[in-house]
Amino acid sequence: MNGETEKKIDELLALMTLKEKIGQLNQIIFDIHDIDGIKEKVRNGEVGSLIFAVSAFAGHDEYQMPELSVLNEIQRIAVEESPSGIPLINGRDVIHGYKTGFPIPLAMASSFNMELVEKSYRAAAEEAASEGIHWSFAPMIDVSNDPRWGRIIESAGEDPYLSGQYAVAAVKGFQGEQLSAPGSIAACAKHYIGYGASEGGRDYHRTEISDYTLRNKYLPPFREAVKAGAATVMTSFNDVSGQPVASSRYMLTDLLRSELGFRGFTISDWEAVKQLMRQGVAEDRKDCACLAINAGLDMDMVDLCYSDFLEELVNDGKVDMAAVDEAVKRVLRIKFAVGLFEHPYTKKLDVDYDKHMRIAYEIAAESIVLLKNNGVLPLCKNSNICLAGCMSDEQKALMGSWSSPEYENTVTIKNAIEKICNTGSFGCCLSSVPYELQQTLRNADIVILAIGESEKVTGEARSLCYIELPEDQIKLAKTAKRFGKKVVGVICSGRPMALESAEPYFDALLYAWHGGNMAGEAIADILFGRVCPSGKTAVTFPRRTGQVPIYYNVSSSGRPVNGYYGEEEINNYEDCLGSPMYPFGYGLSYTTFKYSDIKCNIAEMSLEELRGGKCFEVSIDVTNTGKYDGKETAQCYIRDTVSDMMRPIRELKGFKKVMIKCGETKKIIFRLGFDELGYYDRYGAFAVERGLFEIFIGPNCLTGTKITICVD
Repeated sequence: MNGETEKKIDELLALMTLKEKIGQLNQIIFDIHDIDGIKEKVRNGEVGSLIFAVSAFAGHDEYQMPELSVLNEIQRIAVEESPSGIPLINGRDVIHGYKTGFPIPLAMASSFNMELVEKSYRAAAEEAASEGIHWSFAPMIDVSNDPRWGRIIESAGEDPYLSGQYAVAAVKGFQGEQLSAPGSIAACAKHYIGYGASEGGRDYHRTEISDYTLRNKYLPPFREAVKAGAATVMTSFNDVSGQPVASSRYMLTDLLRSELGFRGFTISDWEAVKQLMRQGVAEDRKDCACLAINAGLDMDMVDLCYSDFLEELVNDGKVDMAAVDEAVKRVLRIKFAVGLFEHPYTKKLDVDYDKHMRIAYEIAAESIVLLKNNGVLPLCKNSNICLAGCMSDEQKALMGSWSSPEYENTVTIKNAIEKICNTGSFGCCLSSVPYELQQTLRNADIVILAIGESEKVTGEARSLCYIELPEDQIKLAKTAKRFGKKVVGVICSGRPMALESAEPYFDALLYAWHGGNMAGEAIADILFGRVCPSGKTAVTFPRRTGQVPIYYNVSSSGRPVNGYYGEEEINNYEDCLGSPMYPFGYGLSYTTFKYSDIKCNIAEMSLEELRGGKCFEVSIDVTNTGKYDGKETAQCYIRDTVSDMMRPIRELKGFKKVMIKCGETKKIIFRLGFDELGYYDRYGAFAVERGLFEIFIGPNCLTGTKITICVD
């Protein structure tokens, strides 16, 4: 922020009463039935922000945005009639698209294509900005190991590095090269912090996280978001080891601001200030407001604790005026950065929705993961094909939770396949009547079962304790196999499901997630070989629910029970293998890739050279040895073999997705320096220790291709 802007902020602050300052820290619900009441509050300087939602469960609510003329009129009142003339900043949950529905974030992360992720969020920003939205409550970058948790759909999965890269792409997409430019909106990195570690996958519950784990696992994505310039950060509902984040000065001030260098403003999640009473650290709402503002929480989302009690708290000497002033300054800085003072009113943008649909198709296609293929895929369009299953003719579920209610543009899987199979060989049975299904099956050579879970069981407050496929869906596959058919499963889901009981009945499995508007067409094109699948799992798939949590970047046990990596001399479980069904980073293709000739430019480097910016350059040749051109994501993992603290058996430190033509070889290079080889030690200091590091490069986290380097 330049000096001229800071001068303007200081001048504004000097003219504002305490009530007006508190107004800037107050976000209220935009209630379409109380327009006059909202106008009056804005006119009195009691509001700094509007949120477009009707409840805390906005991911499941259908909300119709108000007309632009209404929003501009309310903004006019803020600018021309309120005492300080400060414009409002309007926020909404733009999670994975706005008018155009992109795949859920967990699916987009599975594309391992951050360029497409950035384009997707840019498209969403343009569409939202055109309707008067200045600020999105995204990206959600909670690292999560637990697929029972409904909000895993909003995350980038279990890995800190991938989540960090996703955070950067989303922030850049939302905010563009210049936050004040048309089509840009402010990003909000959420939920700070540890929300993805909610005990038992139960939404809103407690978390127990050591400072060591916090810094090395849950904090890295937020560090990357801050470095990328995220304008705002939202606090989480949960506590961390007994201290609610909304009242933690250590989390909000010492760590986020002093250590990470965050310069934007923070906002609570929905009524997270008031909930400090239920968490047992505050006596009443006044106490809640006192704890939150003194911790460094700038804006209060909808529970009115600040507007009702901050003035009294300042007058009583329980809150320093300087704390209020600093919070207001941070809010004003972002309002200036967004360009609200220069251009407070929204004008309709010339949005290229057709272009956005093309982007949605591209990322949907690259997000889909081929989990199994016994030679049945790709299909021939002249085959006798039967399509069945609950997702065959579904539109809304394909959009997933946290999507716009405008799902009518979604092409169903059935309609997409019909466009390809126009020779009369395609049959579809959407009836649940066993006789009708059996008759259709008898006439087919290939059975496609489009199955999965509804969007209603994913998202906020939608956790499950059982993540296997429903028995009636498995029964469909059993029936098809009993008729001797080749069975292809297309699973549309918001989380990784436990597939051990279902997998034997399928000859091929395509994991399509909840893929947005263009999911149906992307699925059909992959099924029939128009697109070569290239998605990789951004999260581990368990065999059974009882394995959860199961994740790849686990530290080594002192006994031979590291079941994820096949070491199980002492069983993890008596009734289940300890290994995952599908590991992190896994995904098949219609072609095959060979990894060979792994090399490092230097075998040994001093710690001083590493600190000075020198890097190891590790290269590998990847050859397309199959019959199709295809994209492959080469992944680079490290292991610190001996260290002061227990380190993960493998840690992702780089990935590159490249198109490799049939018969072509490409050399892929990863640079590993101080940042990649270091970690936060027991004292919270970032350090690289001397010793040996194993470097693994391959198609997923279980690759055996490695080389050893030394830091001395």
